[in-house]
Amino acid sequence: MKVRVEQGDITRAAADAVVVNLFEGVTVPGGGTGAVDMALGGAISQVIAAGDLRGKAGELVTIHTLGRMPAPRVLVAGLGNRDEFDIDAVRNLAANVVRALRRPGIRRIATIAHGAGIAGLDPEACAQAIAEGSILGGYQFLKHKSSAGDDRAEIEEVVIIEHDASKVAGMARAAERGSILAEATNIARDWANEPSNHLTPTVMAERAAELAREAGMEFEVLERADMERKGMGSLLSVAKGSVEPPKLIRLGYRGRGGEGWDLALVGKGITFDTGGISIKPAANMEAMKADMTGAANVITAAWALARLGAKLNVLAIAPCTENMPSGSATKPGDVVRAMNGRTIEVINTDAEGRLVLADAICWANELGAKRIVDVATLTGAVTTALGDVCYALMTNDDALCREVEAAAAAAGEKTWRLPMWKEYDEYIKSDVADCRNVGAGNRGAGTIVGAKFLEPFAGKTPWVHLDIAGVDNMSSDRGWVTKGASGYSVRALINLGLRLAQ
Repeated sequence: MKVRVEQGDITRAAADAVVVNLFEGVTVPGGGTGAVDMALGGAISQVIAAGDLRGKAGELVTIHTLGRMPAPRVLVAGLGNRDEFDIDAVRNLAANVVRALRRPGIRRIATIAHGAGIAGLDPEACAQAIAEGSILGGYQFLKHKSSAGDDRAEIEEVVIIEHDASKVAGMARAAERGSILAEATNIARDWANEPSNHLTPTVMAERAAELAREAGMEFEVLERADMERKGMGSLLSVAKGSVEPPKLIRLGYRGRGGEGWDLALVGKGITFDTGGISIKPAANMEAMKADMTGAANVITAAWALARLGAKLNVLAIAPCTENMPSGSATKPGDVVRAMNGRTIEVINTDAEGRLVLADAICWANELGAKRIVDVATLTGAVTTALGDVCYALMTNDDALCREVEAAAAAAGEKTWRLPMWKEYDEYIKSDVADCRNVGAGNRGAGTIVGAKFLEPFAGKTPWVHLDIAGVDNMSSDRGWVTKGASGYSVRALINLGLRLAQ
């Protein structure tokens, strides 16, 4: 889908559908909606008077123009309470509109900039939000459907019509920025929705290489022998049970130039997780094809930062492997050694994400990362704690965590910070090694324990851990979030890079 901005009159837009809006309580439409109402001979006002349009949030009413405008139909979108309308609402509205209009015969939508009129929101921020919401809301994963019927219908273009010519250039740049953020998110969604027989660690490396070439980024893959030479026994302990070779993927973008890496993004890349010897129940195991969401998110976020020309040096590191049971698989009670020399008693082979992240974080430190943010579908405990509303943050650095929180908020993503008090260190003490990979006894705090396990591998480097397991996969559409892989954290990571670049 292409989103662009042009100067013009919404009543004269040549489109399959024109989209205007109405705040709750408004009985006489103004602005672009008022202009369309006048062009339709007061049709919108008549629908309001009849009580069929009240401007409530989520309300979508279609009016046929019957030749009175070039577009055959007008969609009036309810905006809800004016005092509660914000950029997040703009993004979600755009997504809902695209889904509502996605049908055969509708290819081009023309819309006014929701929120940029009487709501007083910044026009450029609105343009970016419309681009993000439209592309994210229009996402579908139909690759493996031989016949999808009307599901194949797709909006090809969304045009934001702006009457004031002086605003068009800035809004166009903002829409392009939003399009790149949304496109990166949709690539990550594609990877997470892909069945694991179509997305092995090898295929992930190939897809990452394609993105790197497209954006002119550095690209490197460590093979099993390379990891052995580096002493990455923690990561390799997870790969032992699979016939698929592990891949440790690195993309680099030097937007600032010179040496050093301002930010390393590290993502868990378990392309299928059976739990290993500590095997999972069969019910819902098919969802474990998406246990590589963190890896997809960091790769596509770094790719977007390169496309945006961000003035910082950023790494994306993705440790990718399957976690399978076999005669060669790691067993509960085995002790392995990570790249930094720390020994780990593997109590539960289903707590494998932290094992692959440990060596990847060590490698980020070896490469000279000044800040590290890791992203993972790490614990079921985070869903128990936070549900599917937000994701958890844990950190060793308050300043960096505040930056991540602000970056996520700008993406319309809710986060909640969990404590990292030293008392939790006791939970991962082992009798036979430096640490154990799950908490001792039945003491709870599973999400914090996962972060506590990772903390020593970050060392003194400012580090934030994102546990996105509760929000990575959704059961239904909800605003910019679509059913299946959600894409949570991709735009937050891009926003973080842009903030640090400033």
